[in-house]
Amino acid sequence: MKKIGFLSFGHWTPSPQSQTRSASDTLLQSIELAVAAEQLGADGAYFRVHHFARQLASPFPLLAAVGAKTSRIEIGTAVIDMRYENPLYMVEDAGSADLIAGGRLQLGISRGSPEQVIDGWRYFGYRPAEGQSDADMGRRHAEVFLDLLRGEGFAEPNPQPMFPNPPGLLRLEPHAQGLRERIWWGAGSNATAVWAAKLGMNLQSSTLKNDETGEAFHVQQAAQIRAYRAAWKEAGHAREPRVSVSRSIFALIDDRDRGYFGGERGSEDQIGFIDPRTRAIFGRSYAAEPDVLIEQLRQDEAIAEADTLLLTIPNQLGVDYCAHAIEAILTHVAPALGWR
Repeated sequence: MKKIGFLSFGHWTPSPQSQTRSASDTLLQSIELAVAAEQLGADGAYFRVHHFARQLASPFPLLAAVGAKTSRIEIGTAVIDMRYENPLYMVEDAGSADLIAGGRLQLGISRGSPEQVIDGWRYFGYRPAEGQSDADMGRRHAEVFLDLLRGEGFAEPNPQPMFPNPPGLLRLEPHAQGLRERIWWGAGSNATAVWAAKLGMNLQSSTLKNDETGEAFHVQQAAQIRAYRAAWKEAGHAREPRVSVSRSIFALIDDRDRGYFGGERGSEDQIGFIDPRTRAIFGRSYAAEPDVLIEQLRQDEAIAEADTLLLTIPNQLGVDYCAHAIEAILTHVAPALGWR
């Protein structure tokens, strides 16, 4: 395990039991937690994107703010739903955020997951082409985004521009050199993992995937990662890909930990349906004393296959507790898994 970061879903609720009661709380605490995680030695600060929900929705202002407040930690998403995105505008936003962060952006994108409203992307002005699904549309937006990130000119310049133009066709600005190689695809199936490898994207595999074989979640996820790496090699890309997996992992080292997560001991995989046609398997949570946790995680085949682990954090418990939960893993568990 080369890198360990956190993944926040950015929930807020006005409940008095929540430490995160407004959108302002979520945004400001996300920045604070990224700063704290960097100080603790974590490698990444990642944020989930959901629309029409009391969660983080527009990632680029947050990513830029985190980039301005930190200096080392990777900053990313897991994931941006490409069904909702204008790829051209996204290139400009992503380029700006990456330059502010000094080239530390790691953008996870995907065709999306079930949302709070029916066909929410329609309200954003997008519709699939004739004969295509919303998933096809999301993948098409991703392909356009990837192509534009190469920084090649494509737009015919005005012969009488307001400002002087460089020679040739024009590209979108600002251009972030190297960002194209820091795009990840959140794959829910083996087939989309292989597709992502062919396009030269890194792989993000979450805590759920299509149940394709009936085996344990971590076994199926490990097989997905191996299929991805094989497709990457076959495609002949020059660089080595990166692969992340997400897990809910809590080291029980004090009474707070046991009070919040002691009930997660013995957690098991769950089966559900992310849409009427797709049976999915949801990975278990891990909660135990550090020595027990180490042995459990050593049996997780997908963690062994990945190079990056994203720890899902309960952001409504506040910055201090989330930083404590991250530190507990980095101090008491991660070294035994080969980190650092």
